[in-house]
Amino acid sequence: MLPVTIRRLGPADLVAYKALRDEMLSARPESFTSDPAPERGPESYVSRLGLQRPEGGEFTLGAWQVGQLVGAVSCERDARTKVRHIGHIIGMMVRPEAQGSGIGHALLDACIAQARAADGLAMLTLTVTAGNAAAVQLYERAGFVRYGCLPRAILVNGVYHAKDQMTLSL
Repeated sequence: MLPVTIRRLGPADLVAYKALRDEMLSARPESFTSDPAPERGPESYVSRLGLQRPEGGEFTLGAWQVGQLVGAVSCERDARTKVRHIGHIIGMMVRPEAQGSGIGHALLDACIAQARAADGLAMLTLTVTAGNAAAVQLYERAGFVRYGCLPRAILVNGVYHAKDQMTLSL
């Protein structure tokens, strides 16, 4: 296996992030709530970097292999007082050729560690398409537990897909 570097993304990484995101959303539309947005420029994702959140808990991590972004995961955090103790894992993705090599596990572990270091963050949530056994197993191994399922959560090419809702106490 080629060496992998996991690090927080910065503004200079947004072109690579957008390319990865658009590729993954197109290849696996049932796995993501979002659609590829070719009309949006890379700068539209700057908020995912968390540069305006000194308390932490909002960031995007990337997995780099031989200079290529092969995976990413983001954590978002609401600024409202009553719910700012909750972080939301979004956009977990690993290129197909890099799947099964531990990159997803490394990204998720790094994400959880960074969330734990954020001031006042006590819980993480995520949604995963029901039936995506590999993703569910990854999240369960990290300690996430399922607390619900939203049937018909997304509609892709005329087919509804449910989303399992999962949580992890930090």
